[in-house]
Parts: sequence; structure tokens; C-alpha cells
Amino acid sequence: MWNSKLRIGFIGDIVGRHGRDIVSWHLQNLKKKYKIDVVIANYENASHGFGLTPKNSKELFASGIDLMTGGNHTWDKKEIKSLLDDENSLIIRPLNYPQTAPGKGIKILEVGEEKLAILNFVGCAFMSMCDNPFIIAHNYVQKLQEDGIKNIFIDFHAEATSEKRAMFEILKGQISAICGTHTHVGTDDLVIEQNTLYLSDIGVTGCRDGILGMDGSNVKKQFLEGIKIRHDVPKNCPKKIMQMLIIDIDDGKATDGFKIKIYDKNEEIITQKAFFEE
Repeated sequence: MWNSKLRIGFIGDIVGRHGRDIVSWHLQNLKKKYKIDVVIANYENASHGFGLTPKNSKELFASGIDLMTGGNHTWDKKEIKSLLDDENSLIIRPLNYPQTAPGKGIKILEVGEEKLAILNFVGCAFMSMCDNPFIIAHNYVQKLQEDGIKNIFIDFHAEATSEKRAMFEILKGQISAICGTHTHVGTDDLVIEQNTLYLSDIGVTGCRDGILGMDGSNVKKQFLEGIKIRHDVPKNCPKKIMQMLIIDIDDGKATDGFKIKIYDKNEEIITQKAFFEE
């Protein structure tokens, strides 16, 4: 018996075909084994490393994902506009993009008898010009609380761990969980403090060789020559990884959490358990 009313699984960043493949291999079994109620995943690198196409969105939903969040590469595939504009879309983009941008940055799901609000933000450092994520997050969380919604999850897509940690410090005790994406490097700071779960970055789901899920040859050349070169997902990827965070929530409060990794078609391993901070 799980110690929660709601169990969330979170995956990110899914990079290219190889990331989609490993999710399709494992996710349905993981949902059954761990009795996960809803799966959220970050899509912004899902189509050849940049953005998301309608075809790939259908593939990811068919694999067992329930809702997808974005980031700074949300707009790289122009076809995504039709997905974002759909009023019933389960694909959201960062909430702190200008209001004139297509789509929404928040979605409230009905999960059994529970309501779950999912919010998506993009950071400031090394990103496109957007509105202040900290002020917008603070205001939206207050409004959700006024509306009686207690289960609140945030995907903060940011380069700087300092920004992610600052968001946690601002919102802890007010939301259920915040997990970072974007760097493609998983962090070892999974904690629950004041009933809020926090992880700086979940890490990549895709190729585990190369560089950040991408083919390393052009990346290495760019660092050696100083000239920007297009980054591509490797054509062949014998080494894949899937990383997922599982969060237990009861009455809006995080009660437990752990991170699992899967290498290729092997069994999953639990690599981190949440540390409870007094």
C-alpha cells in the first residue's frame, strides 16, 4: 500500500528517437509495477533533439505519458503550434513566455478524486527573453491555493541550479514538488523539506554515450574550433538510459520520492531516495 493519495512519475528530457524508444520499452510496465497515477514528461528535445512534432507526440502519449511540458526548444518544430492551440491539449509550454505566444503553461488534471496542477517555467540564464518566472510562479501558486487546489507540480526548465534552488526556497511549503530539466545531467540532491519535494535536474532520457544525448563528434569539434556546428542525435545508439522521478503526494504534501534509472532493456534500479530535511 503506497503512502499517498497520488503518485506521479516524471521523465525528462527525452532526446530524439532513442529517448522515445526506451520510454516505449519500459513505461507501461513501470506504471503497473509502481502503481503510478499520472506520468509527466518533458518533450522539448523529443523530435531529433529539437522540439516536438505531432507524429512524435502521438508516439509518446501511446507509450503511457499523460501530459508533456516544454522549454526553450518548444518552438523549434513549427508544427507544434496546432498542438499548443488545442484547448484540450495535454502539451504545455513555459508559462512565463509572453501571453501572445501559442498555448498555455499550466494544466489542471482530474486524477481520480484528486486535482493536480502542472506548471512549466523556463529560467532566465542563457535563455530567450521571458517574463520573471519567480514572480509569475508565486502569483499562480497563490491563486491555485485560493481555488482549493493543493497538488501542485512544477517543471522548471533552467540552466542555472541557483535559479532552480531559489524557486524551491520561494515556494517550499506551498507546492507539492518541483523538478528541474534542461541540463540533461541528473543531480544528487533529492530532498523533501516543508512537505515539498525538490530535485535540481532529473537528467536525460536518450543516448548515454555522446554528449547530453547528442552525437559527440560535432560537439567536440565546436569546442576545439570555436565555430558553432549543428548538433544531431546519433544515428545509432547502443547505449540508452531512461531516468524517472516518482513522487508520492497526500493532501498536497510530498510524503516520499525516489529516482530510478534504466539502462537499455535491463531492469530498473533505484538510485536515489528522497532525504527528509527537518
